Order: sequence, then structure tokens, then C-alpha cells
Amino acid sequence: MARQDAIPGTRRMSGTVGLALLSVLAGVLLGVGGYTFFYAEGLSYLSSDPAACVNCHIMRTQFESWQKGSHHAVAKCIDCHLPHDFVGKYVAKAENGYHHSRGFTFQDFHEPIMIKPKNAAILQANCLACHGDLVHELVGGVNGEPGEVQCVHCHSAVGHGETTGLGGPERADEIEGNAS
Repeated sequence: MARQDAIPGTRRMSGTVGLALLSVLAGVLLGVGGYTFFYAEGLSYLSSDPAACVNCHIMRTQFESWQKGSHHAVAKCIDCHLPHDFVGKYVAKAENGYHHSRGFTFQDFHEPIMIKPKNAAILQANCLACHGDLVHELVGGVNGEPGEVQCVHCHSAVGHGETTGLGGPERADEIEGNAS
């Protein structure tokens, strides 16, 4: 039996086939990834638009309650839920984006959706960034230590309104639902 490299053109042919297969695989991965990014409205997550938070249907309640909440006129989602420095903001967006897309893809997230300790610390830091002068004697730091007073202990409805019976005017789809 002849060695493969002894047959003229064999080595070049196998290299060409391998390159073609690698190119097809890369094209498929880029195509699927690009379509997923487009379908999930990936560019919207780079903005500060609160509507980006409802790209996932599970966040609709939080978005609607924020619209009726006391901070609606003064704070967007990113003002409370992301660090205010440039690098920290995009690192948190990337981490949250990964966890959200993984959770929603595999449907293995906690329901109702709950804030993680790292994000709760960001939330606390942002509360104090705006209101620290007012509450500096009452509230501890942003470490989330046991026994440390967290703003959301008493003010859980500030950013999102009440979790049930959000109040405010009924939407058209709520009124139609009541009529049936």
C-alpha cells in the first residue's frame, strides 16, 4: 500500500477539503450566531433604552411596574442596575447578558426572576450614590453583610412599584380582558 504523501496531489487535496470544511463550519457558526444576535435584538442591549429590558418576555412585569414606579421620571434601568463607570457597566452588561441568555435558552432560571447578590450590591451602591447624603447615618456600606441595612429592605417597591396590584391606569389589553 502506497503512503499518502507518495501519491502526487493527495496531500494538497486533503488540505483543501479540510480548509473547505473548516470554512463551512465557521460560516454556519457565524450565520447562526448572527441570526441569534439579530433575532434577540442584541444591539439594543448596548443602549440605555429601558425597552431593551423587555426583549425577553419575562421582564415585561418589571418594565411595566417601573413605568408606574416613583423613579420612572428620574432613573432608567441602567441607572439602578449597572455600575456607573464605563468599564464596570459593560462588564456587568456582558455578565448579565450571558447569564440571561443562558437561563432563557435552557429555561433553568428561577421564577419569579430574582436579583443575584452581586447585582444587589450594585443596586445598593447606586441607591447610595443618589441618596447617600440623606441616609448616611442609617445605611451601611454596599457589602451586603448580614445585618447591614439595605435600601430595598424598606423600599422594595421604589423602582418597580408594587409586585402585585401595580396601580395606575389600566392598559387597553387589561380592560379588554376584564370585559370577557
